[in-house]
Amino acid sequence: MEDKLVIAGREFRSRLIVGTGKYRSFPEMARCHELSGAEMVTVAVRRVNLTDRSKESLLDYIDRSKFFILPNTAGCYTAEEAIRTARLAREVGLSNWIKLEVIGDEKTLFPDNEGLLESTRTLVKEGFVVLPYTNDDLVNAKKLIDAGAAAVMPLAAPIGSGMGIQNAANLRILREMITEVPLIVDAGVGTASDVVVAMELGADGVLLNTAIACATEPEKMALAMKLGVEAGRLAYLAGRIPKKLYASASSPLEGVVR
Repeated sequence: MEDKLVIAGREFRSRLIVGTGKYRSFPEMARCHELSGAEMVTVAVRRVNLTDRSKESLLDYIDRSKFFILPNTAGCYTAEEAIRTARLAREVGLSNWIKLEVIGDEKTLFPDNEGLLESTRTLVKEGFVVLPYTNDDLVNAKKLIDAGAAAVMPLAAPIGSGMGIQNAANLRILREMITEVPLIVDAGVGTASDVVVAMELGADGVLLNTAIACATEPEKMALAMKLGVEAGRLAYLAGRIPKKLYASASSPLEGVVR
């Protein structure tokens, strides 16, 4: 079935985006990437050795003929830091795409809406394809789209919490009201059922990292996430039956001899 995720005119067969942090080893990370079926991998620019190529780097374990690298500005607490980090990623040849993070609170890692909007406007003007990590605020999401964001990436729960979808109503509203760009659920996923829920709510994709990297058996979880995205997407496209308070017989009663 031809059902591709399209961001800024680029097509992806997989609707799962995976990260690179917290793995026990780089080889394990590479195996999980393969099993996940993902085609886009996000890399924290500030946590990667970009200058001394004589030293081992996680970039050595990402096959760029198979995976599109999406740099991110993780660890940035101001618009200025995020803009500078995005420019660095482009200068060293990673990409002109950027997963934009501007963190506003150190404990919750919730985004700074003002800084996010400011840096989005600046980077879009400089030719970046900007995918901002944001909260589940429809008003701010609309402002980001107006600023030129190529997608919006609302959190499902705090980053790395594994709590799953805590804001189903807000995600449904975002899905209904945002049609201009893809809606990608980012942060808070804990297991495959969370991914299924996100996709059944109508998300165009899911970005996750900790749920795979910190699982007891990451490789099995990577495969589970792949299947969860596929199942949830198919269910969304199929259209679920309405919920009812009372029973409804599976077999019609018309014509039954009593």
